[in-house]
Amino acid sequence: MAQWDAEVEVDEALARALIAQRFPALDAGSLRCVGEGWDNVVWATGDGVAFRFPRRQMAVAGVEREIALLPALASRLGLAIPDAAFAGTPSARFPWPWFGSTFIAGREIATARLGDAERIALAPQLGSFLRTLHGLRLDVAASLPTDPMGRADMAVRVPRTRAALVELAPLWTAPPAVDGLLDDAEHLPRPQATSFVHGDLHVRHLLVDDDLALVGVIDWGDICRAHPCVDLSLFWSLLPPAGRDAFLAAYGPVEEEGLLRARVLALCLCALLAAYAHARGMNDLEHEACSGLVRTLVG
Repeated sequence: MAQWDAEVEVDEALARALIAQRFPALDAGSLRCVGEGWDNVVWATGDGVAFRFPRRQMAVAGVEREIALLPALASRLGLAIPDAAFAGTPSARFPWPWFGSTFIAGREIATARLGDAERIALAPQLGSFLRTLHGLRLDVAASLPTDPMGRADMAVRVPRTRAALVELAPLWTAPPAVDGLLDDAEHLPRPQATSFVHGDLHVRHLLVDDDLALVGVIDWGDICRAHPCVDLSLFWSLLPPAGRDAFLAAYGPVEEEGLLRARVLALCLCALLAAYAHARGMNDLEHEACSGLVRTLVG
């Protein structure tokens, strides 16, 4: 069983039954699947509500956090995020919580096949969004877990990155410089959790419109308290070197150790995404992830 395989499949029939029972006023008769990842699947109704259902037990705590936190965040960040306005509860037909949000019209960055100019144009938007997010001071943040996946902890993340790159070797072979980069990062101390973070920010979770501008940030199941470097992997993997100064101009300065941690995370996430995409036949995502590995090593 692959690590992204579902423990519970939420197909169209089950999604329709759950939505119709809990929210009978919505149009569940013309559902379409608008997204699927390792942990969740998303079905959208004909009247523009996107419902997110967990596929694995380990995703349930994240769904609960989204239901609790997203309504308060939805109007504060400058880009659209799920608003969790429709909360579903466990039942005899489905054992876990689930929720619906106003549908965000856009497409994943990976499917847009961006050139360098389009990537550079995204840098100020992304930097501004993350500056706002990381600057939030919310009372509820105290109840959040602290970097539960160890994304900023190089004693955890470096070995995982090495393993992910080894598994990716048939698709992409890491150049010798990667060993030195990982060696430098592995001995960094675990940083303090100073910010409210998305926690899993990669190219599948950024949406662009037809003009290739950022319109939304989705999948907040890993929201937590952590060092802000946890959300900065796209500084390396999404942006070419010519876009990074524009990002920092909008976001603010980042210490060198934070950038190194983000660089390791970029390698790890791109390797995992590339392997997943290859196994699932997602050619656009595989291309984006593999090219992201190359960008991460430049500059």
